[in-house]
Amino acid sequence: MIEEKMLVLLRQGRISKWFSGIGQEAIAVGTTLALDEDEYIMPLHRNLGVFTARKIPFAKLFMQWQGSKDGFSKGRERSFHFGTNEYHICGMISHLGPQMALADGVALAHKLNKEAKVSVAFSGDGGTSEGDFHEALNVAAVWNLPVIFIIENNGYGLSTPVNEQYACAQLADRAVGYGMKGITIDGNNILEVYNTVKEAREYCIKEQKPILIECMTFRMRGHEEASGVKYVPKELFETWGKKDPLSNYEQYLQQEGLLSDQDIERIREGIRKEIEDGIAEGFAAAAIVPDTAEEVNDIYKAHNGAARAPQGNASSEMKMIQAISDAMRISMKKYPELVLMGQDIAEYGGAFKVTEGFVEEFGKERVRNTPICESAIVGAALGLSLKGYKSMMEMQFADFVTVGFNQIINNLAKIHYRWGQNADVVVRMPTGGGVGAGPFHSQSNEAWFVHTPGLKVVYPSTPEDAKGLLIASFDDPNPVIFFEHKALYRSVSGPVPEGDYSVEIGKARLVQEGSDASIITYGSGVHWAKEYAAKHPELSLDILDLRTLLPLDYEAIKASVARTGKVMILHEDTLIGGIGGELSAWITEHCFKQLDAPVLRCASLDTPVPFSIELEQNFLAKARIEEVMKKLLAY
Repeated sequence: MIEEKMLVLLRQGRISKWFSGIGQEAIAVGTTLALDEDEYIMPLHRNLGVFTARKIPFAKLFMQWQGSKDGFSKGRERSFHFGTNEYHICGMISHLGPQMALADGVALAHKLNKEAKVSVAFSGDGGTSEGDFHEALNVAAVWNLPVIFIIENNGYGLSTPVNEQYACAQLADRAVGYGMKGITIDGNNILEVYNTVKEAREYCIKEQKPILIECMTFRMRGHEEASGVKYVPKELFETWGKKDPLSNYEQYLQQEGLLSDQDIERIREGIRKEIEDGIAEGFAAAAIVPDTAEEVNDIYKAHNGAARAPQGNASSEMKMIQAISDAMRISMKKYPELVLMGQDIAEYGGAFKVTEGFVEEFGKERVRNTPICESAIVGAALGLSLKGYKSMMEMQFADFVTVGFNQIINNLAKIHYRWGQNADVVVRMPTGGGVGAGPFHSQSNEAWFVHTPGLKVVYPSTPEDAKGLLIASFDDPNPVIFFEHKALYRSVSGPVPEGDYSVEIGKARLVQEGSDASIITYGSGVHWAKEYAAKHPELSLDILDLRTLLPLDYEAIKASVARTGKVMILHEDTLIGGIGGELSAWITEHCFKQLDAPVLRCASLDTPVPFSIELEQNFLAKARIEEVMKKLLAY
C-alpha cells in the first residue's frame, strides 16, 4: 500500500523518485521478522519491508524520502541511503556491495562480545559481481563470522539480465568456493523466507559461521520508475504475477481460516490511515533553512581533542617506528575495545615490524591478520564502529589504499554527516619515497584524503609527535588517516616522553623561528628544511611543521607568513594537485598584505616515483630546494 501510494505521488509530481520493491516484499519482511530487533540489517533501496517490519513510523520515513530536516539524515540523504541505530539498520551507499563488509564488522563485534547474535546484509544479483561481495564473503568465512548474506535475485541488474551477469547455475553455488553453506529458496514465499532465515540464524550462532541465501524473485516495476520495463519480456510479468508474495499469502491465510474479508479491510484501513496521516505530516514539515555552522559542525563527531601532557618528565630515546609501536601498545591497554587489523600484522609483526609482539600480548582476537582485501577490512572497521568498537587498519603500503578507496571516501568520511554515526577508525599509511621502492610502494597520496570532508589527515615528522598524534588519533572518535614516512621509521630518533600523552590534531609545530623566509612543510620535508637551514646559517628561516593536513592550523600558517613575508611550501608529493596548491591559494587570499613575494611551491616531479636511486633523488622535491629558495629570496 505504501508502494502504491508513492507511485501515485510520483505521477502527480509530488515526490521526485521511487525505487519499487513490488514483487519482492516477502524477502525483506520475512528476513527482518526472523531476526531479533537488536540485530543489524544492511538493506538496499528496494527493501522497504525491512523498515516497516522494524516498525519505523511512516511519517518519519516519508520525511526522510522528502529530504525533510526531521528525517533520519536532516535532508542530507535520499530514500533508503541512511541508517538508524535505534532500529538497528545501516543503509546503503549508492555503490553496490560495501554494506556487506559492514555486516562482517558487526558480526565480529558479536563474536568478540560472545553474543548469540547475527548480522544480515542484502545484495542484488547485480551486486554480486562487485569485488566487495567477494571480499566480504571471504572475510566472513575465514574469520568464521555469524553473518547471513541475502541475495535478492530478481533477474535483472537494472536492465542487464542475469545471463549477462554470471555464468554459474545459481549464485548460491558460489558459497562453496568460500567454504560456506549456500541455499537457494523461493523468495516469493514469505513462510519459506522466514523459516529459512530463522534456521540460518540458529546455524550461524551455533556454528559461528556465515551462510549465503539466494532468494529467487522478480521485480514488477523498473529499476526505478523513470527507467521503465521495456527491456523485460511481457510473459515474465504474467508468470511472476501469479507468484505475487502478498496475494498468495493473503489467499493462504484465508484458506487456513486465519484471515477474513473483514480482517483484510480492517488491516487495510489502519494502514491507509497511517499512510495518509504520515504524508500529511511530511508535507506539512517546515522547509529546511540552511545553517552553515551546523553543516560544517556535523562533519565530525564532537570531541575534545586538547593536548594531554605527559604525567612525568621521564623520556626515552626512540626511533619513529618505536614511538609508533609504543603509542599503539598504550592505546591497546587503554581501550579494551580497540581491534587491530592488517595484512601480516599478527605473528609476523607487520611488513615494518610495528606490531611485533602484539599478538602475544593482546591475543589474536584483537590483533588480526587479514586476507588481502583492503575494501572489506575498512568496511569491517566501520561495522565495528556501529557496535561501539575502535579499530585500526594498517595499509601495508599507502599505495595499496586505492583498492579500499571507496570505503574510506564514501563510507568512513561521510557517515557521520549523513546520519550521525561516527566511524571510530584509524587507517595507518606507511608512505613516501627515498628508499628505492619504485612506483607502487613510494607514492605520497595524502592530498587525495585532504580533499575529503569528514576525514582527519595526520602526518608526523618526529618520534615525539608520532607517538602523541597516534594516541590522539585513537582517542578521537572520527576517522583518521595516519601517514608514517617509511624512510623516517628508523632514520630519525629523538626523546619521546614515557607513558600516555597526546598532541592535538590540527595544531602545527614551529620548528624554528626566522625572518628571511618561511618553509611550510610536513613529513620528510621537515628534515629536508632543517638540513637546508643548517647548510645556510646566513639565512634566518622560519620552519613550520604542519603535522596535521586536515584540519589545517591556519593561525600558525598566518603567523609564519607575517614573520617573513616570503613563503616556500615544501612537500614530497607531486606538484600538480598537491596540498601546496591549496596552501598557496589560502595564503594569497588571506595574507596578501603580508607577502613580499609570490608563494612558491617546491614539490616532486609530476611523474610516477622511479625505482632507480639516481632517478628517485632527481624526482624528489629535495633536489629543488636550493633553486626554489634562491628564486624566492631574489624578490
